[in-house]
Amino acid sequence: MPKPITFFVHHQGRGHANRTMALVSEFSRDRPVSVMTAGPHLFDGFSRDIEIVPLPNMIGAAVPTPRLYAEPTPQVMHCVPLGLAEMRRTMRTILDHLDEREVGLFVVDVSSEIALLSRIASVPAVQIRMHGDRSDIGHIGSYEASVGMLAPFDERLEQDDYPAHLRAKTFYSGGLCTTLDAVPEKAEARRRLGLDPAREIIVTVTGGGGSGTPYAPLTVAARAAPDALWLTLGPTHREGHETDFANLTELGWVPGVTDYLAAADIVIASAGDNTIHEVARVGARLIVMPEWRYFGEQTRKAEALVKLGAAVTAPIWPGDLAGWQALLAEARALDGEAIRTLHEPDAARRAAGWLEGLTDELWEGAKSRDEAAPALKVVG
Repeated sequence: MPKPITFFVHHQGRGHANRTMALVSEFSRDRPVSVMTAGPHLFDGFSRDIEIVPLPNMIGAAVPTPRLYAEPTPQVMHCVPLGLAEMRRTMRTILDHLDEREVGLFVVDVSSEIALLSRIASVPAVQIRMHGDRSDIGHIGSYEASVGMLAPFDERLEQDDYPAHLRAKTFYSGGLCTTLDAVPEKAEARRRLGLDPAREIIVTVTGGGGSGTPYAPLTVAARAAPDALWLTLGPTHREGHETDFANLTELGWVPGVTDYLAAADIVIASAGDNTIHEVARVGARLIVMPEWRYFGEQTRKAEALVKLGAAVTAPIWPGDLAGWQALLAEARALDGEAIRTLHEPDAARRAAGWLEGLTDELWEGAKSRDEAAPALKVVG
């Protein structure tokens, strides 16, 4: 039987879990797979036969004493409060599982500390690559401790400051989109949604990992382009002083996001990984407005998109009519093909093949634990 592959899946938002399911769906059927996560509900309904190992939710766990709380975080780590029973149980559960299942590869999506733990436990790990300012000793150390990195995006989106020796051990799958709905032509998408075939339509979209699209700037945008229809998908963040306009509609969570993206003349989106690749899949003109993330993840991704001519952005959400009109003019001048090339329809299959191939290569010729154990000597 092939060596098992285990995933650690962060439960913030749905992106990490959706990416894991896309990869696992492409694994060979005889490959044992397990997922360790504090959000097991994210895998409800997943058809592939996998083992789900629930982990304690460490986010927000209370440090038991002021003295422990005052201890500084070492530079080699990012989030390691002291005294947490939840953290001890998490690490113990991970180590016990890796040992009991004789895991061949641990795919970490994402945590530098857990990648380091895997190396200390003598289990080969692969980290999922994310954008951001990650040149600190904690990130670099965990990358060097891993046997490889998996970047679920086109290599052209890589940052210039990512070290060459790490780039050499990174597999770039091409743009991995976990949405599989067929992409309709613009006219067909508008017909399905009952939208005006001739009107300019601007769609804003964000995922569930943040607080939502700020609504107040969109009310200014609706005034700046009064002939356009503005539609918002996903959560929005209101401050309480907004004035609604007839050409601006909040739709919230909707089925068939692909239809709305295909119907749009311009898409305004955060720089979440899957969100960007959903937009790339339909080839929409993109205004990318990064949300705050640790290590500037979305900001660095937005910079890479703009550098390639695949999107335009602004330093902050425009707060005046002229600012919005200038930004929209930039977006209308984009070539939709520039972003379309960043989507790789075969990315999940390519990435899964690399993970399985790497696992088999690492363990080729290895004996099982029972075969490797020394024979007992009978004395007397």
